[in-house]
Amino acid sequence: MDFNIIRCARAILHVTDLEASRKFYVDALGFIETESDDGHIYLRGLEEHTHHSLVLKKADQPNVEVLGYKVASEKDLEALAVFFENEGHSTKWVEKGEQHAIGRTLRVHDNSGLPLEFFAEMEPVERLLQRYDLYTGSRMQRIDHFNCMVPDVEETYAFYRDKLGFACSEYTETEEGNVWAAWLHRKQNVHDVAFMNGKGPRLHHIGFWLPDQLSLIHTCDVLASMGYGENLERGPGRHGLSNAFFLYLRDPDGYRIELYSGDYLTSDPDFKPIKWDINDPMRQTFWGHAAPDSWFNEASKVVDMDTGKEKDLTAGKLKQHKPTFVI
Repeated sequence: MDFNIIRCARAILHVTDLEASRKFYVDALGFIETESDDGHIYLRGLEEHTHHSLVLKKADQPNVEVLGYKVASEKDLEALAVFFENEGHSTKWVEKGEQHAIGRTLRVHDNSGLPLEFFAEMEPVERLLQRYDLYTGSRMQRIDHFNCMVPDVEETYAFYRDKLGFACSEYTETEEGNVWAAWLHRKQNVHDVAFMNGKGPRLHHIGFWLPDQLSLIHTCDVLASMGYGENLERGPGRHGLSNAFFLYLRDPDGYRIELYSGDYLTSDPDFKPIKWDINDPMRQTFWGHAAPDSWFNEASKVVDMDTGKEKDLTAGKLKQHKPTFVI
């Protein structure tokens, strides 16, 4: 590869009520509000040393504007632009100063239509890892991964693995030997992005890392005490895939947030991806209650980079299989 993608790094979500979002993300979940204005709230976790990992942007309706990845240098941005253009993808540059606290950014759709961005520079801030007096709500540490629904997982999996240099940690295989879902990483844990079969391109959830399992349990108490009991969608429980302890929430605009802790190291070059059979029920829930229908059927729509409007679904390419699902 002529470029080095480091990790998933930030997302921009369109929200309809900034104050309602602030109450949920800051007051309840304990995100650090780095900065805000009339149209944006910039959030980060206690461990993060850069300005933000989540932007809540005021809009008329909820949509995912972009999913962002950090790269090693400006040269990597240029190499990525050449790569995508050679692959037939239109690219867009957002210059430094056009977005708050972030450097020059390359925006492009991946092969499934998901809106991506790549950047090398973000304004540094104080890392608050040992400011235990600020450990409120979920004791939020850092962004961990994106999970996306796409109509052809095999095609998208191959694009990220073979073209973008991601490695596979775990995958689900159908009885016919096809990849039904895949967990891919650049940093040295289970995933920076996962793909599951479904109508898309859509964002299923963003995962945020918590320091321990008790933080997830504490989150349930905090949310219930603040009147957010119905926002608890699934969990707590443990996944078979990834081995992680999990809790899924829905924010005031319906975005799904996963609170996540306890996966494992994937840094060894001889690490072999773990295969799961699609009919193994322990892959999605090692233990815990079954997921509700909403978890399988609902995901957030994305914005088309070229038009600025909600992107059309590509459901016509959806691969069909008997009704069994993945995490």
